[in-house]
Amino acid sequence: MTFTITVQPSGRTFEAQADEAMLAAGIRQGIGLPYGCKDGACGSCKCKLLSGSVTHGPHQAKALSTEEEAAGYVLTCCGVAHSDVVLESRQVTEAGAFPIKKMPVRVSALERVSHDVIVLRLQLPASDAFQYHAGQYVEFLLRDGDRRSYSMANAPHTQASQPSVELHLRHMPGGKFTDHVFGAMKEKDILRIEGPYGSFYLREDSPKPMVFLASGTGFAPIKAIIEHMQFKGITRPTTLYWGGRRPTDLYQSAWIEAQLASMPHLHYVPVVSDALPEDQWTGRTGFVHQAVLQDFPDLSGHQVYACGAPIVVESARTDFSAQAGLPPEEFFADSFTSAVDKV
Repeated sequence: MTFTITVQPSGRTFEAQADEAMLAAGIRQGIGLPYGCKDGACGSCKCKLLSGSVTHGPHQAKALSTEEEAAGYVLTCCGVAHSDVVLESRQVTEAGAFPIKKMPVRVSALERVSHDVIVLRLQLPASDAFQYHAGQYVEFLLRDGDRRSYSMANAPHTQASQPSVELHLRHMPGGKFTDHVFGAMKEKDILRIEGPYGSFYLREDSPKPMVFLASGTGFAPIKAIIEHMQFKGITRPTTLYWGGRRPTDLYQSAWIEAQLASMPHLHYVPVVSDALPEDQWTGRTGFVHQAVLQDFPDLSGHQVYACGAPIVVESARTDFSAQAGLPPEEFFADSFTSAVDKV
């Protein structure tokens, strides 16, 4: 038995099996619903149920509270339809999403850029074109069946010269994958990835000024989007806020500074929350999303692209709308949920 899922206001439809999560069904049929972790942990796929019956698999209360569920909200990543369903999701993408594929990759470079961040470069098969939107991510397929997700930090057009992707990995001590990356992994190792995934990418049909908000390695997909803007000649006014605990966490500040000369519409505000005297930090301090609110008390005419730690993304999502009037449909996010966050 299958049920028809309709997404408003786009009017796009797809079919879901009786035991299939709506998000998985949409991805399978090229319908770009918004999502992040796919594990009921981040809430990025939350949307309004306009009609029909949906039950949820396991998920976290921070992703969908009992109050939100009672108000008619659902998580498509773990929501299963039991009838024809109509959803409201303004972020659904156009037809023709890029195909998701599995492929082998070879480690071409491992560059430690801070005490706990490595820039990992992967060589892709030369004979197999890999298409993605700047801001999307891939999943590593581990031998035991587990997966780990990381965003591409290079824009798609860079594939023309050499098929490769750049990823920024933070070490999670005790982490199954990052312990290996920071320990035994070496150049020429072969890994397997699958992608592209995610609904975090630039909405190029909007003329609105933008705020980019990154915490930690949440800078990776923002970097890809900035490269894409350079390539496409997109000159919408943009302010990038990048937050870390200490200045060394802003591991590619020099790269950003180098782009500013050729991108007069881009402004950069680094923010540090826990600077020590030896850091000799003279820039902005505090929580990065609060720095945005200090500078932009009115976000009603903006778009915001936020990426990084779940607490930063959710604080921004809530406060930007409640305090600065940001329309909820103009907040685009990728919450970097770790394996611990998903438990």
